[in-house]
Amino acid sequence: MHEISLVRNIFRTIEEQFPDSSPESIKCIYLRAGELSNVQPILMQNAFDAVIQDDLRYRNVKLDVEVTPILIHCEICDKTSQVKHYKFICECGRPTKNVIQGDELLITKVEFLNKE
Repeated sequence: MHEISLVRNIFRTIEEQFPDSSPESIKCIYLRAGELSNVQPILMQNAFDAVIQDDLRYRNVKLDVEVTPILIHCEICDKTSQVKHYKFICECGRPTKNVIQGDELLITKVEFLNKE
């Protein structure tokens, strides 16, 4: 299950990017996963739950996964189209392999608890 290693890498990345913040101060991690990234939100959530059970420093952290559709750009008609049923064909009817969205897996936001 590659989602477990993805979740561990997400935590590692956050620890590297926010070295002065403790894991306990993280409230929510927001991810953007394209349809081509091979990440299923439910499997990602299950892996996330398994990892935080193993590492209690993250026990209060929530995960929010936004799935983005596959978008292609046709250089012939200069239109951007959403891919349906994994058919990489522009609205004008021409095939294209110019993917402009949908293969990403990004941490888009890390929300921290307010320190009062």
